[in-house]
Amino acid sequence: MARTLIIFVKAPRLGQVKRRLAREIGQTNAWQYYRRTARHLVRSLSSDPRWQSHLIVTPDNFDGFGRFWPHACKVIKQGRGDLGERMRRAFCATPPGPAVLVGSDIPELAPCHIAEAFNALGCHDVVFGPAKDGGYWLVGLNMRARCINLFADVPWSTSRALSETRANLPKSYTVAMLGKLSDIDVGADFARWRERCRQMDAI
Repeated sequence: MARTLIIFVKAPRLGQVKRRLAREIGQTNAWQYYRRTARHLVRSLSSDPRWQSHLIVTPDNFDGFGRFWPHACKVIKQGRGDLGERMRRAFCATPPGPAVLVGSDIPELAPCHIAEAFNALGCHDVVFGPAKDGGYWLVGLNMRARCINLFADVPWSTSRALSETRANLPKSYTVAMLGKLSDIDVGADFARWRERCRQMDAI
């Protein structure tokens, strides 16, 4: 079966993205960070021929295209509901087979992480990419796991998001864990990210 990559994308509109980060570094800096990271990540991941990419976009009047997004991706609206409901809907809306879902604002995320996740689904029902804050930056499901309501009643944006998601799994299901990556949510994260960028540019 075909491999499907699901990328959650928010319209890169000033004042509407990375609001927590914007409170510390300003709306313009937060917007520029998101736009740069999302554009690079979407183009990098969606150009890989090992999977078919879908953009799951919000708000629903955002077409997902323009100069930031590749035209080869199928665009699906996120619709209403909490994060869990929108993630469940995305998995249901994409073709059968193993599927991996990620956000669009993890600067360290690369095609190698997606490939590792799909390889893990060859012998596990579910794969997670854990975040340092107790959430997760990636979730992947094989065909069997796509039939369960994995995201019900999960306390999103808390340190229990990953553990509560895992608690929704039947005991017979197997889980693989990738390495930890982190989002850029606060000013200190942003400062560390900028310093890494400077170091890479200097090499």
